[in-house]
Amino acid sequence: MLRAEAFLRSRRSTDEFPRSITISEPRINDRIRVPEVRLIGPGGEQVGVVATAVALKLAQDADLDLVEVAPDARPPVAKLMDFGKFKYESDMKAREARRNQANTALKEIRFRLKIDPHDYGTKKGHVERFLSAGDKVKVMIMFRGREQSRPEMGVRLLQRLADDVSELGFVESMPKQDGRNMTMVLGPVKKKADAKSEQRKRSAEVNAQRKTKSEVKAEARAQQGSETAPAAPEADATPTDTAPSDTARADTAPADTAPAAEAPVKKTTTPSAPKPPTPRPASPRPPRPSARPSR
Repeated sequence: MLRAEAFLRSRRSTDEFPRSITISEPRINDRIRVPEVRLIGPGGEQVGVVATAVALKLAQDADLDLVEVAPDARPPVAKLMDFGKFKYESDMKAREARRNQANTALKEIRFRLKIDPHDYGTKKGHVERFLSAGDKVKVMIMFRGREQSRPEMGVRLLQRLADDVSELGFVESMPKQDGRNMTMVLGPVKKKADAKSEQRKRSAEVNAQRKTKSEVKAEARAQQGSETAPAAPEADATPTDTAPSDTARADTAPADTAPAAEAPVKKTTTPSAPKPPTPRPASPRPPRPSARPSR
């Protein structure tokens, strides 16, 4: 019985005081229920306090939306605008702000006191990559055994690394020993946002220089067509150069104009090349006697 009364009391309280609903988008057009609004024109000009019905009529005539931009004001402020365009621009600004926000991360890399030169170069390259991307780097040296009694060697190694990457980063926290480890923090010279913008510009330049498959095929076809195109015919010689003169015709003309009988054509046979001699078949060799005597 007590549980039922408590349940009914909770239901009554929720019905009398409903939960507040948070609306992320502003009210537009018919959703504005106030009797009058302070109207702002599409160009930002102040129209004044007008009735909501009049403001809706003006919005319909201008083919725009009536958007409530300041609902807490008395009376609320509404503006004539294209709500779809306004929402798209707001989303693009929010996306650009998220892209440009600086989220600096702390990267960690570990060294040994007796590190090989090749390993040192590899890890130094990782540190340079982290710093060029705008991130901080925590460099740690781990001591083993009696190496803990020689902390100055770890300081020299960290100072050497700091000098090698001085163009990309600076020492933000000096080397300090904590038990068996010695740490140092390097900060980037460039900010995270600047590093991101430079990276985007670099990628945009690379994409602009990169050609698509269709462009490469079109260039190959054009080059192949230019190579296989027929050459232009040479200009004909002038008739004065090729045509014989009248006197030359008279000299070269035969005395007898009757057609001469055609002489029989003799067939000439070209001597064929001598055939190469056929090789003689090799005579079979007698079987070689075996070295082991037969029993």
